[in-house]
Amino acid sequence: MKVCLFNTMSRKIEEFKPISRDVVGMYGCGPTVYNYAHIGNLRTYIFEDILKRMLTHAGYKVRHVMNITDVGHLTGDGDDGEDKLEKSARESGKSVWDIAKFYTDAFFRDYDSLNIIRPDVICPATQHIPQMIALIKRLEEGGHTYVAGGNVYFSIDTFPDYGKLARLKLDELQSGARIDVDSNKRNPKDFVLWFTKSKFGEQAMMWDSPWGRGYPGWHIECSAMSMHYLGEQFDIHCGGIDAIPVHHTNEIAQSEAATGKKWVNYWMHGEFLLTEKGKMSKSSGEFLTLQVLRDRGFDPLDYRYFCLGAHYRTQLQFSFEGLTGARNARLNLAERVSSLGEFKPVELSPAAKAYTDDFDGFVCDDLSMSRALSVLWGLLKDGSIPDSEKLSAVRYMDEVLGLELDKVKSVADSGSGLSAELSDLLEKRAKAKAEKDWATADMIRNKIDALGFFVKDTPDGPVVVKK
Repeated sequence: MKVCLFNTMSRKIEEFKPISRDVVGMYGCGPTVYNYAHIGNLRTYIFEDILKRMLTHAGYKVRHVMNITDVGHLTGDGDDGEDKLEKSARESGKSVWDIAKFYTDAFFRDYDSLNIIRPDVICPATQHIPQMIALIKRLEEGGHTYVAGGNVYFSIDTFPDYGKLARLKLDELQSGARIDVDSNKRNPKDFVLWFTKSKFGEQAMMWDSPWGRGYPGWHIECSAMSMHYLGEQFDIHCGGIDAIPVHHTNEIAQSEAATGKKWVNYWMHGEFLLTEKGKMSKSSGEFLTLQVLRDRGFDPLDYRYFCLGAHYRTQLQFSFEGLTGARNARLNLAERVSSLGEFKPVELSPAAKAYTDDFDGFVCDDLSMSRALSVLWGLLKDGSIPDSEKLSAVRYMDEVLGLELDKVKSVADSGSGLSAELSDLLEKRAKAKAEKDWATADMIRNKIDALGFFVKDTPDGPVVVKK
């Protein structure tokens, strides 16, 4: 299959040509584990999962690497503020190690519930300090660093292409930058590779280094670990769009300064999830977690479906009304799939194959997932396609969609009937709705959801579908 991707570096859609036909190297910036991931963060990981699934679907073997930032990320991206884990630990009364483990575990619970395929390599920063020190030494030997105030800085003046990803103009950066953040910097956009206690005093997480006891800067970890697992040149680097102007810009500078060659061929970025107050962020203190959606009666896959409705490069406006629409659409989809009978592999007719070909064309065209979903709906509504072929085509498409459609089974069609507990809950919910006691009805829906069932209201009464 021909795959075309939007490359942030060129600002164009390009045909994907991997370095090696055998394995596609893909790196994605992972979470900073000092708090729960919000659903805006999770939108980025859903986009990356769709990308990986599409590449696999297109016949590539993908080696996916993701870091865990469990040290070194300050509350400000410009080397100011304090370490986010230290701040969280102080506020909670727990150790930084406990904070990192707690939120790493929480992140992967969300990750799994969204049916995101885990990376092939998950690399915590704290377990790769030697690789970071080695890369900093390499930069030092190449004349790209200086020491000031005890800390090691990267000098952007030694890298003429600095800012090429974000298309920053160095003369404007120099004249317009704030110079009072760190007086040790020769250029305001220089960034720290290694912090010592001279800046923050004794930290809970510190290591010996040639420049003194301390810890790495945020940017160096991604360069060191990606090159450790994928080599000095690899195919795709992913992340959120907010990483472009600072984090990814600095990653490119230090990586290419160290190796003297192009580092990544394709840069891909997911856009923001917006609320009425703007983009969702932890710094504002106002953000939604996946657990909040669960508490409101939504399944995590409802949110996955919601995200599939917009292109990854477009801003997506979140609302509970929109999420409700996504849930209803997914339940309708589940109901249609469950009505097709038991799956048995069959050869697709030309008419059915035309649908899967259209689906492939859209997903391989820079992940045009809303159009791919419309193909799926068209297939299911086409009365000329036998149910057995529809099921085979649905399974084929769900390799990319990741909606677990092959696991959905109608209770009514399963022959098992409704359990006494489930029947009782449905009866109580119907009574609550008749009395317009919506709070009780929603609470009962949540209980039904916890038992592993969807409930969808129709003119003929509720339809119950097993997840």
